[in-house]
Amino acid sequence: MTCTKQRLTILGATGSIGTNTLDVVARHPEQYEVFALSAHQRIEALAAQCLQWRPRFAAVADEAGARRLRALLADAGCATEVMSGPQALCELAAHPDVDAVMAAIVGAAGLAPCLAAARAGKRLLLANKEALVVGGALFMDAVHAGGATLLPIDSEHSAIFQCLPDDRAAWPARIDHIILTASGGPFRQRDPATLAAVTPQEACAHPNWVMGRKISVDSATMMNKALEVIEARWLFELQPQQIRVVIHPQSIIHSMVVCRDRSVLAQLGTPDMRVPIAVGLAHPQRIESGAELLDFTRLSALTFEEPDPQRFPGLQLAFDALQGPEGSTAVLNAANEEAVAAFLDGTIGFTDIHRVNAATIERVLPSLPAQPALQDLLALDERARAQARHFVKGMAT
Repeated sequence: MTCTKQRLTILGATGSIGTNTLDVVARHPEQYEVFALSAHQRIEALAAQCLQWRPRFAAVADEAGARRLRALLADAGCATEVMSGPQALCELAAHPDVDAVMAAIVGAAGLAPCLAAARAGKRLLLANKEALVVGGALFMDAVHAGGATLLPIDSEHSAIFQCLPDDRAAWPARIDHIILTASGGPFRQRDPATLAAVTPQEACAHPNWVMGRKISVDSATMMNKALEVIEARWLFELQPQQIRVVIHPQSIIHSMVVCRDRSVLAQLGTPDMRVPIAVGLAHPQRIESGAELLDFTRLSALTFEEPDPQRFPGLQLAFDALQGPEGSTAVLNAANEEAVAAFLDGTIGFTDIHRVNAATIERVLPSLPAQPALQDLLALDERARAQARHFVKGMAT
């Protein structure tokens, strides 16, 4: 690393990825400077972060939240400039004084600022898988055209990235296929016949990882792995048949690359998101993450099993969407966001999430132009959401 500090914008600073990023940054004050922070609704938590880190800018969802944040910061004598609205996120992601952007906003809302960072040629630490699930070719074209450095933060994709050479041109000749590992979530051994009775509290109780509510539910349904399959297709320029999923309950092996000579390269570590965050911040160097050292003498076993399609029916939807018309993956993501939100607020049951997703994919047929723009994808996203909400209303408990 050079002696010049890397100036960092963290989009989604109050969430799990955002707070873990700040934890890693705090261990290396000589290397990183927090330039901007954003949050959606957690204004008090963002204010506390601003008081600690004194960023030049902070951004929130709307002007009402911005007024609250300005008042909190003014009372504490903090000079951070407060911005609001979706455009503020894009401006902070592409700001000329920013070196790196941690994209940790959950959902399709993160696509526009990710595109802005990519087009501005930033070092883009991608924790927002929806940028690729929804954006696909548009997003990757922006990365290449802008000269951005794209570094995956999901533990599985970071693991694959770490197993591959820095020269992307060498990847196709190296890879036979990749294996994404999945913990199986809290219901890996639960009788599928009982899943309809699952509560939001049960679905959010992940056995290995501490995550936000939405991604915790996605892990319980394994829709997170479905979205990661789509993300991997774009990140590593793979065909769907080159991506496989295996359940690994211990979450020690984070993913694997099977080479053409049948060698298997794997990345191992304790289940701690600070490790892939540190990889993204420092690549190609390595820095202290704060994670516990993996003690092999205390590992009783590493086990693997096939995902049960009866328990996790959503996983196949990713492969179906990848084989469908362009935009099908955006439809799947939109439906899932609406279905999970409805489950978390008690409107539908746990198994209804898959029913909404499958029905929306079947009903909403994408018809995008040959080279879709952001507005085309957002219009498709909204059409899929409207249809998903229609199905939710019909299933409401």
